[in-house]
Amino acid sequence: MDQTLPAPAPSTRWTRFHGVRRAFRNLVLRGALLELVTFGFYRFWLATDIRRHLWSHTLVDGDPLEYVGRARELLIGFLIATAILMPAYLVYFLVGIEAERVQAFASLPLSLFLYLFAQFAIYRARRYRVTRTVWRGLRFTMTGSGIGYAWRAALWDLAVLLSLGAALPWRQAALERYRMRHTAYGDLQGGFDGTGRELFRRGWHLWLLTVPALLTIIPLPFLIAAWRATMLQWWVSNVRFGEVRFHSYLERKALFGIYWKATGWWVLLGTLMGLWVSGIFGLAAALAQPAPDGTPDYAAAFAHPLALAGLGLGYLLMALAAGVVVRIYLTRDIWARIVETTAVYGLEAADHATGQGEAVDAIGEGFAGGLDLNIGGL
Repeated sequence: MDQTLPAPAPSTRWTRFHGVRRAFRNLVLRGALLELVTFGFYRFWLATDIRRHLWSHTLVDGDPLEYVGRARELLIGFLIATAILMPAYLVYFLVGIEAERVQAFASLPLSLFLYLFAQFAIYRARRYRVTRTVWRGLRFTMTGSGIGYAWRAALWDLAVLLSLGAALPWRQAALERYRMRHTAYGDLQGGFDGTGRELFRRGWHLWLLTVPALLTIIPLPFLIAAWRATMLQWWVSNVRFGEVRFHSYLERKALFGIYWKATGWWVLLGTLMGLWVSGIFGLAAALAQPAPDGTPDYAAAFAHPLALAGLGLGYLLMALAAGVVVRIYLTRDIWARIVETTAVYGLEAADHATGQGEAVDAIGEGFAGGLDLNIGGL
């Protein structure tokens, strides 16, 4: 760790992460290979394995978290979500056959529908993960309405758009308050005390640097890492369950190295993908048959099934490799960094917590899969 943490007070407890990075790397590499041979269906089992690894190696006052979700639940949720989403895609397809002009008009309501469903999926997916999390034999619970969250998110996103991003801190605070007031550990009610004003005060200069960073590109990983660290430190430090409170000592510079390593891998993967595509096109051009005018028929060569198969395979390998990078660096490493810098206060209030609530279905996770959402890398 590169943070120097203050000496804990007698009533302070710490969270710890004792997972072995090599074991996690092997887990995601094996999972990527299985995703390849199963055409992506292994991702439900991989997501479950990742959560079990992270949860079980996270200790709160010496006691590990436990993830009790099952891959079969995620698969069933995905199939149900697909059955719900398919009619919308089918209507859009049929409209497109009728007229391109009508199809262009229909794309707006379809996009709005998918956006709202994405917000619904984000909330329900978090609700699923929360209710599959156990600590000291007691399960966390989460209620609330995915639909209610979706329209709140939509209104806040409109405000963010109209304010050119300035309203983002208030959006984050409002939505997190909604999520946490419907979350509990046993009978300890969750809450969130963070404010948009506090987050804006911490990150307003990062917001001002967004346009220069986009123009120069190179400092962008620094900006993203600094904003992510600011957000996470603010979030952890304002979460509570009854009298149990948390505080994060995560420094803003703590994620710089992680994001630069991930960026380096993405540049390498992009370069390899470019070489792969160039090789495919070069081979297709070499095999191109002459057109009637005697010039090579490149269009026919590039449309050859072997060329298309090569491009498809390259894209699939690129996507799987990028997923490995995200899971190792932006999921596992950031998770470990947060856990290692978090203190817990008033944990004795959890000693007498009693269970309540019920586990929920995985339909929200299914929507997330159907819409290709990557929720926190998990």
